[in-house]
Amino acid sequence: MRRTSAALGLAGLFTRNPRLDDDLLDEIETALLTADVGVPATTAIIEDLRKRMKEREFADAQALLKALRADLIALITPVAKPLVIDAGRKPFVVLTVGVNGVGKTTTIGKLARRFKQDGHSLMLAAGDTFRAAAVAQLQTWGERNGVPVVAQGQDADAASVAFDALQSAKSRGFDVLIADTAGRLHTQTGLMNELGKIRRVLGKIDADAPHEVLMVIDGATGQNALSQLRQFHAAVGVTGLVVTKLDGTAKGGVVFALAREFGIPIRYAGIGERVEDLRVFDAESFVDALLPEALGGG
Repeated sequence: MRRTSAALGLAGLFTRNPRLDDDLLDEIETALLTADVGVPATTAIIEDLRKRMKEREFADAQALLKALRADLIALITPVAKPLVIDAGRKPFVVLTVGVNGVGKTTTIGKLARRFKQDGHSLMLAAGDTFRAAAVAQLQTWGERNGVPVVAQGQDADAASVAFDALQSAKSRGFDVLIADTAGRLHTQTGLMNELGKIRRVLGKIDADAPHEVLMVIDGATGQNALSQLRQFHAAVGVTGLVVTKLDGTAKGGVVFALAREFGIPIRYAGIGERVEDLRVFDAESFVDALLPEALGGG
């Protein structure tokens, strides 16, 4: 994963060889909070480091910072779970959700490319019927990847699009169906209810569908990402996350807060605009990209 070493604000600690004391812990605590790691996760990490420091476990500040790396990795390792397509569920239905502007439709295009390269046949459903541009964008991704797209145009009933797409994918024997939905604010009750309707309609064809509810979250959103996930999870039962815009401008720390509060698997990380910049989420690579070079990989 591309290095974003300023992200946790710890780089400066290495230029002055800090003392192993409470002031160092305070600086780390401030850096973690500033990077959107969140109060509960930050408090747990700092308390662990403080206890070990008092027990004289660390020879120097470098040893403490390596322990910080290990703590951060331990926090997100349980949620670093790649998406596995169950061949026994055909088609395997992925329903994508999220608020406006997180890169949802682009993520679907990148996923389509990845799934096709992995040997899966697939179909896309253009369920973001609020924006004609979103339907056109998904169709472009479909053409680029040689993947069929089911669409009914702007203002069509999103549940109807999903229903038609699943019927078609099932009858044509596709391995995977990825269904887009309209980007919506988690505070819009009507639109959140529509997600429940889409889920119910898919269930009429396949009682287990969707098999994955993949929420796309902007890594730069900060603590607001927690309330977004809370609402979407209540409405439609999120089973996996894609965190986008982790390209050096994002703080990225919200990933730790999400992991601690929800424990929902993080499937992929988006680190740039290119198709290949959607990577399987890896805990060690992610943490090393956030920490200064002197510590990363240690």
